[in-house]
Amino acid sequence: MRIAVSAEENRGLESAVSHHFGRCAFFIIVDIEDDAVQSVEAIENPYYSNHQPGMVPEFISSQKVDVMISGGMGRKAIGFFQQFGITPATGACDNVQATIDKYLDGGMNEAAPCRESVKHSHDDHGRH
Repeated sequence: MRIAVSAEENRGLESAVSHHFGRCAFFIIVDIEDDAVQSVEAIENPYYSNHQPGMVPEFISSQKVDVMISGGMGRKAIGFFQQFGITPATGACDNVQATIDKYLDGGMNEAAPCRESVKHSHDDHGRH
């Protein structure tokens, strides 16, 4: 299994998880086999400063990722990841290692839109 985790820094498994995947500086890509870490790679987010909906999920898909974990992500992003066959998971708030451990233990297997996304969704329906 190949897992991507949004990260604020490039410190491998010790990297702090980013609260929002689209605005993170790095993605830490972790290959897991038999519930054990096989490899860890940090990739800069090419869309860190500017992106349009769908660009980051498409980039993550190009990395052959199975699961995308972040502190939060918007409703549209969740949909894009699902379209690419990537399982999105939100609610991460520690470092990458703790996040991977929690995911593998079944403690983080759902994605819910962040409050910011829900607010924007309401704004898009005429409350702008």
